[in-house]
Amino acid sequence: MKPAELTQTISDTLPALRKSERKVADFVLKNPMQLIRMRIVDLAQEAEVSEPTVVRFCRAVGCHGFQDFKLALAQQLAASPSYGQIAVTEGDSTREYTHKVFDSTIDTLLKVRESLEIERLDSAVAAICAAERVEFYGFGASAAVAFDAQHKFFRLQITSAAYSDPHLQNMSATSLHSGDVVVAISQSGRTQALIDSMELVKQAGGIVIAIAPSGSPIASNASIAIEVDAKEDIKIYTPLSSRIAHLAVIDVLAIGVAKKKGPQLQQHLQKLQEGLASLRSP
Repeated sequence: MKPAELTQTISDTLPALRKSERKVADFVLKNPMQLIRMRIVDLAQEAEVSEPTVVRFCRAVGCHGFQDFKLALAQQLAASPSYGQIAVTEGDSTREYTHKVFDSTIDTLLKVRESLEIERLDSAVAAICAAERVEFYGFGASAAVAFDAQHKFFRLQITSAAYSDPHLQNMSATSLHSGDVVVAISQSGRTQALIDSMELVKQAGGIVIAIAPSGSPIASNASIAIEVDAKEDIKIYTPLSSRIAHLAVIDVLAIGVAKKKGPQLQQHLQKLQEGLASLRSP
């Protein structure tokens, strides 16, 4: 098990734990920093269970024993600005799960920021600026990111469109010309319909910029891969923070394009603001 996954593993394992082991899990999730300084006897006393129960709990979440569990938790806390408290549990109050959702998102954004390769961002911005058409493809939650991106780049005087239907994506891909750009957005990095559309784009001479997990088929098949690694489980208690990370990457690209376009773009944006003023109430 990766240390960064420990608190989520505890949360996922809760339904299968014995009642006494769940008491240990609840204490750990609410007091991770405090646990690092505790002995097994201290944890047993605080959770009101026996020491063998603590050991069984540690093994149930994939650790060899209490010391191994403490080490894994310490590694997660050291790696996570939000102290790793991202696992939402049944017993969380509104305040607790609200904080965890925000902490999870902040944690993901910081990790993605540090992992981005600046050279690839530069290449993506240059390709977008040089393209006559820039289109955004995405399915499911990624479709919302694609349409948000189209709105941002439309304002930057970029001929752009967004498609979430595989048939329209294929039609779009086959109508592109050499140097045109498609930004393929995927949380899983494995959507076959998107991979098929990307192949059509490359056959037409277009450039594919992928925003997807590292090592995934979509990242591997892209002309320029902007790798965003944000672990997501399809469960009700897992915050979908990868979507926010993708939106942030789109903002980075938009700022890069705006900077390259220079003062002339600023005048255009000012006119847009003035044109929208009449639509707003005083």
